[in-house]
Amino acid sequence: MMESLLQTRLYDPFALLGLHREEAEWVVRVYEPNASGCDLLNDNQAVKLKRIHPSGVFEWRSKYEPLRPYRLRMHYGEVTHDIYDPYQFLPHISQQDLYLFGEGKLRQGYRMLGSHAVEIDGIKGIRFAVWAPNAERISVIGEFNNWDGRLHPMRSHGSSGVWELFIPEIRQDALYRYEIRNRDTGALLSKTDPYAQGYELRPGTAALAAPARNHRWQDAEWMKQRGEWDWLHGAINIYEVHAGSWKRHPDGRFYTYSELAADLVPYVKRMGYTHIEFMPVSEHPLDESWGYQATGYFAPSSRFGSPDELRLLVDTCHQEGIGVILDWVPAHFPQDIWSLSRFDGTALYEHEDPRLGFHQDWGTYIFNYGRNEVKSFLMSSAHFWLSEFHFDGLRVDAVASMLYLDYSRNPGEWIPNKYGGRENLEAVDFLREMNIMVHDEFPGALTMAEESTAWPGVSRPVYLGGLGFSIKWNMGWMNDTLNYFHHDPVHRRYHHNQLTFGQLYAYTENFVLPLSHDEVVHGKGSLLSKMPGDAWQKFANLRLLLTYQMTSPGKKLNFMGNEIAQGREWQSKWELEWWQLGQEYHRGIQNLVHDLNQLYRKLSALHDLDFQYEGFSWIDCNDAEKSVLSYQRRARDGTSAIIALNLTPVPRAHYRIGLPMQTQYREVLNSDSEYYAGSNFGNAGLISAQEIPWMGQPYSAEISLPPLAGVILVPETGIQERLLA
Repeated sequence: MMESLLQTRLYDPFALLGLHREEAEWVVRVYEPNASGCDLLNDNQAVKLKRIHPSGVFEWRSKYEPLRPYRLRMHYGEVTHDIYDPYQFLPHISQQDLYLFGEGKLRQGYRMLGSHAVEIDGIKGIRFAVWAPNAERISVIGEFNNWDGRLHPMRSHGSSGVWELFIPEIRQDALYRYEIRNRDTGALLSKTDPYAQGYELRPGTAALAAPARNHRWQDAEWMKQRGEWDWLHGAINIYEVHAGSWKRHPDGRFYTYSELAADLVPYVKRMGYTHIEFMPVSEHPLDESWGYQATGYFAPSSRFGSPDELRLLVDTCHQEGIGVILDWVPAHFPQDIWSLSRFDGTALYEHEDPRLGFHQDWGTYIFNYGRNEVKSFLMSSAHFWLSEFHFDGLRVDAVASMLYLDYSRNPGEWIPNKYGGRENLEAVDFLREMNIMVHDEFPGALTMAEESTAWPGVSRPVYLGGLGFSIKWNMGWMNDTLNYFHHDPVHRRYHHNQLTFGQLYAYTENFVLPLSHDEVVHGKGSLLSKMPGDAWQKFANLRLLLTYQMTSPGKKLNFMGNEIAQGREWQSKWELEWWQLGQEYHRGIQNLVHDLNQLYRKLSALHDLDFQYEGFSWIDCNDAEKSVLSYQRRARDGTSAIIALNLTPVPRAHYRIGLPMQTQYREVLNSDSEYYAGSNFGNAGLISAQEIPWMGQPYSAEISLPPLAGVILVPETGIQERLLA
């Protein structure tokens, strides 16, 4: 045992070090290879320990038990240092938690694993714990021991694969890692803590010991209301944000979480969005990955400040009535050797076989969802962000890549499931369990799937056979819509069905209509640059697109910059082109988005029945020749809105449209208004319905349809007037 200790191979250092009863004697053993001597401080006396090995093993023997917790005085030449012996403390992790972890049922694994400021036997310190079942020995290395793997070997909890050590009196935020010796190869690995709740600023990769949690939440009212919120019928209008490039300081520095709380939150509130969705802010080594190659599943990125500053940002949003959604990535992780990759020298979090464990598109590893401890890791990560940071939901990235074993693979490059199919059954089980947990434990929190296939029931409850997500991104709507708007208006008559086809499946899922960051990167250009025509037509088309999105069934999501018609495609290393708001066209888009957002929230017909066919009906979807669409949106309270879209640059002064009621209609929004930098062609005042059946409706009226524009009409009823007041 002594030889194993000196070779840093001792699996159970507590069997040799610390306090022991050996026959009739009490024994204290200490290993400190850098020390010249060691004393036991007991009952106000310093008793010298005997050096029993020249490599730095010291021993004290007595028939009397020392008072506990005892201290040691370490001598380093003329320098002394008093410490509590870490090997005198009993295990702190419960067998129940270890059992749940091994069963894949530990939803709060971040409370067991990682580093935590605790007090044991009246002594304060940091408890470290890590899962590495194929390790022969693990040591905590850090600033406090000069990164020396000989000094703090950990205790093994047997077959659980969990290792633990309590180190007294080290400071919070101290840098640390784990030194792991693989059992089979003897290879030494230096790994950061997968469960760490903070890391040093890149390019450093060390973890921070038990970062402080001093923020006092002020959002109790928001959390209560969220739990009672009828989100299925509520307004959800999401502003997607990349924290590193919304704005930058003049010298290129990132805005901190605190600065975003002071600047971003008022902007979002003023613009009328209901939610912010942050692209991943979990720790990641490479700026250019935008957070989608995470190495810290329990830690906010130190690029933008401390964990408490992120809590402040979320809290500020809540106090201003804004929900916050986190982009979360359980589909894959990067190959960085200092992180999760082959963590204990084996494929621990990933699969050994690259046909299961390697993502060819992204050069990343795929989680092994069939391993219970990996399920506990990911379930705990989801729980952590919702519990510790009060996020109001998770947008789950790349769900399609999780569901299919043959995702982006050729024949022979994947392994079928046990039934011979292409479905990843373990990933399906994980997603269902994750969704059940979120909805059970976090009332009102949403889960949103980025899922681009025809997998059935993505946003249907698990008890009905679905995956259990709240909402699914409608990628079909996004692709068809952008493809349609890319066409020159003269050709749009031949592509009319791209805007009408979506109604065939619009209510099969709870959809959100996304115009996300994915559509404005990698050479795709900005939304504005996708539009055909000269400058006037480009801006008019964009105004029309945004009007179409905001009046179509489904919740809404727009990436930052869409609301100002950014000219160039998004670049994560620069801030948005805010200077363009000095130009009338760009201000016009921002004004339109502001007014659309306000109208969307006020007018229940535009959001109340987003997920039910009763909330939508075509007035005319067949006028392909003129490229005009008209439809009605309805709410349960009887309110309604009529939307007409002219998808060509031809003004139509006497366009007859069918109407459902014989009343007066008011034009409440016209995307061609001069306020939006349009030509101001529209319908001033009220429009009176005539008793002329048209388009299958009992009444109709002639309206002015502006070029490349949409108009929203509402019937003049008492309830509508009150809503819009």
